Amino acid sequence: MKPQAEATESGYSQVLWLFGENREVTEVGSMNLFFLIKDKATGKPELVTPPLTRGDILPGVTRDSILHLVKTWGDIDVSERFPTMPEIQEAANDGRLVEAFGAGTAAVVTPISCIKYNGEDIEIPAVGSVTQRVWDEITGIQYGKIEGPEGWSVVV
Repeated sequence: MKPQAEATESGYSQVLWLFGENREVTEVGSMNLFFLIKDKATGKPELVTPPLTRGDILPGVTRDSILHLVKTWGDIDVSERFPTMPEIQEAANDGRLVEAFGAGTAAVVTPISCIKYNGEDIEIPAVGSVTQRVWDEITGIQYGKIEGPEGWSVVV
């Protein structure tokens, strides 16, 4: 695809797909997308991913697993809403964009360290502690090293 070829030619690994005039962030490549952003008023971390309501977001099992796991941790708010690139850029400029990652069956999670937007690079700390924790927990459950939620694993 042309956008991916252009991104690769410019030194980027993936394309961040945007939707509409508000520049809503949808997916990264063919993966679901997550941002960890500190709330402007409270400073509490919020994990944000686009909702499935429009039909343009892949309802992946890894996405669902991440949402379920992070909600059980209790220290991070989890929101399914459409983040916009202006919001992401503002959060980065304010030092509130903590981390970002793509998620999918093959990759589990892939950290995002930079997003080019409006000709500027938005640098993002990678690999963040939430990205690492998600990786550790999901792969730990997959390989039977840790107990997952009820019904996630079946011994065969």
